[in-house]
Amino acid sequence: MHLSTFLNPETIIHAVGTLGVILIIFLETGAFFGFFLPGDSLLFTAGFLATQGYTSLPWLLVGACAAAIIGDSVGYAFGRKVGPAIFTKDDSLFFSRKHIARAQHFYEKYGKKTIILARFVPIVRTFAPIVAGIGTMSYRTFVAYNIVGGILWSWLMLWFGYGLGSLIPNPDHYVLPVIGLIIVSSIIPPVWEYLKARRELP
Repeated sequence: MHLSTFLNPETIIHAVGTLGVILIIFLETGAFFGFFLPGDSLLFTAGFLATQGYTSLPWLLVGACAAAIIGDSVGYAFGRKVGPAIFTKDDSLFFSRKHIARAQHFYEKYGKKTIILARFVPIVRTFAPIVAGIGTMSYRTFVAYNIVGGILWSWLMLWFGYGLGSLIPNPDHYVLPVIGLIIVSSIIPPVWEYLKARRELP
């Protein structure tokens, strides 16, 4: 199966269901090798398909939120354990130092708010809690921002998808265009950050 097909949110949801979506959200936020997983589009599509009975919105609201919060906590603990040495770790198939450097730049720019804002930025979302664990942010402070960010991100994505699916007649006819729209939307933030970083270079 082609990778783009495997990472298609609709394909994933039909294959793994509600519990699978929750597990994937945990992996994307809690494991550094999960950065390539489509968190934004997966939550949105899961909410969208909940209007057709393919997923359970109540279970998603509870489970995805919990998975996002626990996942970030795991990332924070990993950062605490590994420490600054991760900045010199060799690149591999599932790890790139540029992702850590990008999250570090994001953290230096936004401070504690990074834990909330990074939720909406693919890749940075995975590595921001690791960087927070490496740095000086206390766990108590991290938990507060983590809970707020986890709720905002997961619920906004799910309710946006569910709301759109409820408003559109015959929503099953529009799954692919809607998924395409949310994927494009999720790409905009990292591209914007990249262009800003390029402009800031001497």
